[in-house]
Amino acid sequence: CNQKLISPLYHSKLSVIFTMIILFTYLFYCLNGYCDSLPRPLGEYNASQVSIVREQLSDLSNSDAPSNNISIANNFGSKKFPQAIIIGVKKGGTRALLEFLRIHPDVRAVGSEPHFFDRFYDKGLEWYRNLMPRTLEGQITMEKTPSYFITKEAPRRVFSMSRHTKLIVVVRDPVTRAVSDYTQTLSKSPGLPSFQNLAFRNATTGLIDTSWSAVRIGIYAKHLENWLRFFPLSRLLFVSGERLVTDPAGEMGRVQDFLGLKRVVTDKHFYFNQTKGFPCLKKPEGSSRPRCLGKSKGRPHPQIPSEVLLRLRDFYRPFNLKFYQMTGHNFGWD
Repeated sequence: CNQKLISPLYHSKLSVIFTMIILFTYLFYCLNGYCDSLPRPLGEYNASQVSIVREQLSDLSNSDAPSNNISIANNFGSKKFPQAIIIGVKKGGTRALLEFLRIHPDVRAVGSEPHFFDRFYDKGLEWYRNLMPRTLEGQITMEKTPSYFITKEAPRRVFSMSRHTKLIVVVRDPVTRAVSDYTQTLSKSPGLPSFQNLAFRNATTGLIDTSWSAVRIGIYAKHLENWLRFFPLSRLLFVSGERLVTDPAGEMGRVQDFLGLKRVVTDKHFYFNQTKGFPCLKKPEGSSRPRCLGKSKGRPHPQIPSEVLLRLRDFYRPFNLKFYQMTGHNFGWD
């Protein structure tokens, strides 16, 4: 009699265990991207559950954990070519933009600058794709390398990868940008000649030396012409470096719209750091302090004679006006 009672209970437990094994096996294959080859389960996850899982995985994989620690999220998703690239400009605010974007759960970005389309193109597209973080369905892969904007070969190379790539250019008053560029170089090479000695071919005539990279980068109209040979204007978004400081939430709203993302990054994420002179990210939950950009950001600029800055401003004025016309946006630098 006891044997008859125990047997159905025993078989019931075996059935439950077997079912659980099947479910766990299915979930394992799904999270590794093999769901398309497996039969669909009877029950489907709802949208909110998927969103929660995606946000949790994104938080893990966007963390600044050391590279020798294996992130759980690295086992999920797949590596894809970036759907969006921050292509410029140096000392315009590209690092700030990338860090602000990485708050978004649907953005996965390379932390360092790959320099694939300007320095390492001969390594091949597969090498480039392997540098990318893994993404889940619905997430965007991104990278930023500011020197792409001024690299003649970059537009054709990006186009060859994908003509649908979205391009973001962070621009800043070219005079201020040039001084900031010089300041960064000066911090690494204290024996550098003065700004005015590098900016002018002839100080007497006021002839600007456009071969100096700090000056050349700020001729935005010239570089943009190169990109418009391959990409329509609708594929490019121009972010104001000044507004990224004075109104980071507003500028981030434009960026998220351009990328087709929900506006998750808002004014609740920012506070203005009076010491550094630019916005920082508020303290995330579980963190001991707010997140500000590194010590290299917000350096005090050296004193440049006003007449030097005026001459440089006169030099840039026609290029700025052309850039305003090309982009349909007045950045107010003049």
